[in-house]
Amino acid sequence: MKQEIRITPSILNANFAQLDQEIAKIADVSDLIHLDVMDNIFVPNFTFDFEAAEKIIKNCPIGIDAHLMVADADSIAPRYAEVGAQSVTIHAEATQDISATLKQIHSLGSRTGLAIKPNTAIDTYFDFIDDVDMFLIMTVEPGFGGQKFMVDMLEKVRKARGVIGDRPIWLQVDGGISLETIEQAVAAGADTFVAGSAVFNAQDPAAMVASLRQLAQNVAN
Repeated sequence: MKQEIRITPSILNANFAQLDQEIAKIADVSDLIHLDVMDNIFVPNFTFDFEAAEKIIKNCPIGIDAHLMVADADSIAPRYAEVGAQSVTIHAEATQDISATLKQIHSLGSRTGLAIKPNTAIDTYFDFIDDVDMFLIMTVEPGFGGQKFMVDMLEKVRKARGVIGDRPIWLQVDGGISLETIEQAVAAGADTFVAGSAVFNAQDPAAMVASLRQLAQNVAN
């Protein structure tokens, strides 16, 4: 079955002081904008509080893929759905009642995502397959951009693809995605890709998104 490829650039490596302009550079060639929300509790970094994230969501010219790397995801995640994030991803490690939180996100009109960190085994989380629109496999430790792609995480991607099968569930990878790594991730079964430093450190971010998409599509086809 032909894989539909989605590129969702992360603004983690963008210039926050000129965020509107940075997003405008890639909005026309991207599927969604990936918003990394970090609270300096669940991960050792801070990006946006809810008020700042809400402003980005409401002003963004395309849909926001909100990736919540925050503690107490059960109470925080639905708020992102309420303000219009197209997709809201919670971390399995930060959620007390995964099924209930995913259902609440979905009831508020957003796609649901479930993320796992590199040291988290994925097998038990397939129990939530009926509640998710996307699984997110972290291919770096969450918290900072620009890290090296963890090739050994591709086994998780392959396992997830085998379980997902023909279900209309996206399989996203986040961390170290670049021209050198995206083909491996596609071959393992991923179809949705977060790229941060590769895009915003490029001389032409839009051209980089197009190049990443073309490489991925070549493998998927």
